[in-house]
Amino acid sequence: MCFTAWLRPNRPVHLAMSLVDILQHYIQPAITPEHVVEHFEQVASQAPPAVLGDGIAEALRSDRTPPRPEMVAQLFGRSSPVQRAGLLNELLRTLGPGVLTSIAGGALTQVLGNVQAQGGTAAITPAQAQQLTPDQAAEVAAHAQACDPGIASRIGAFYAQHPDVVKALGPAALAVALGRIANRRAH
Repeated sequence: MCFTAWLRPNRPVHLAMSLVDILQHYIQPAITPEHVVEHFEQVASQAPPAVLGDGIAEALRSDRTPPRPEMVAQLFGRSSPVQRAGLLNELLRTLGPGVLTSIAGGALTQVLGNVQAQGGTAAITPAQAQQLTPDQAAEVAAHAQACDPGIASRIGAFYAQHPDVVKALGPAALAVALGRIANRRAH
């Protein structure tokens, strides 16, 4: 579905106009309205996952937000056990299970033990993911970023399915995400 399709007349006109008005505030990245969290919630409830994921990825890549591993630690800390496992499995797709021994001083292999291989990649369970700290998740993210600079797009796509967790990144990151969505809509 193209980005503008979700703003077309099949939606109530007053809702489409309010979303357009909201996004208009974010075309210029220096503008950070005081209601950014509410705006993000409203846009996240209407935007297609691919569009929302692109905005989240932009927030992860931006130099106007904290470093990516730090933001991944925030996301990890606010995630449910299932979401934590999903995030870690996404990161490990980039790294491969063999890298576990070198990350976090080998603590990941101690915590995770024998990670089951599924299709050549590691499969971390929610119970295993619960044993890791946000700082350890940040370290995994830093290694994944070094191996694949495009990891932000995959993290963004993953968290587009969980926008309530994304609010933990704070107003600056949400404003960057909304700015990306707004600029995408404008083009």
